[in-house]
Amino acid sequence: MTAPSPQILKRLARLETTIDYVFKDKTLAVMSLTHSSYGDGRRQFFNNERLEFLGDRVLGLLTAERLYLECEGDEGNMARRLNALVRKETCARIARAVSLGEALLISPSEIKQGGRDKTSILGDACESLLAALYLDGGYSVVQKFYNDFWGVEIQKVAAISAKDPKTLLQEKASADGYKVPVYSVVKRSGPDHRPLFLVEVDVSGYGAAQGTGKSKKDAERFAALHLLENWP
Repeated sequence: MTAPSPQILKRLARLETTIDYVFKDKTLAVMSLTHSSYGDGRRQFFNNERLEFLGDRVLGLLTAERLYLECEGDEGNMARRLNALVRKETCARIARAVSLGEALLISPSEIKQGGRDKTSILGDACESLLAALYLDGGYSVVQKFYNDFWGVEIQKVAAISAKDPKTLLQEKASADGYKVPVYSVVKRSGPDHRPLFLVEVDVSGYGAAQGTGKSKKDAERFAALHLLENWP
């Protein structure tokens, strides 16, 4: 990979100021910001897909450790909370909080399609950034970034309940005089070995929300979780 240009380094410097960390290896940092579309997908441009793979695992460990130390509940409760905190939508919200989209290297055509604010691109880039922080600065550096920016998300998940969100939604709907929540699959995408489900839950008379997951059940839980977030 060629040395980053001054313009790219300027973008990186703004991101470093936001996250309060200066990378020692600028090439690694820039790689974490490089989407596969950059350079029109030509092979000579390295992208952040390998870093995304590592970052996904780093995020899982950071979240599991935080939940183990701070949250009550059995394994099932912690697993549901972990799933909510590591999903693409959550990572995308963190990416928006640090203006990661502005620093990304993506193709002009992807930019025209709103790539700098796409949940899938931002979520992947956030995981790649976590991996770069881990490789460049070690566990303490990536842990600080996680604690700085995932705190609100952890509080949000903990505030809802340790209960299964589908159970809680049904209880709240019944208590407030609404009908039983109805779940429907809106879309199924991805390969057979790695499917992604988009599910909508509708509480007639109140409202609806959508959620995604690697299984239909997970997508239903996240849809319920999203509807609960604004329940009075």
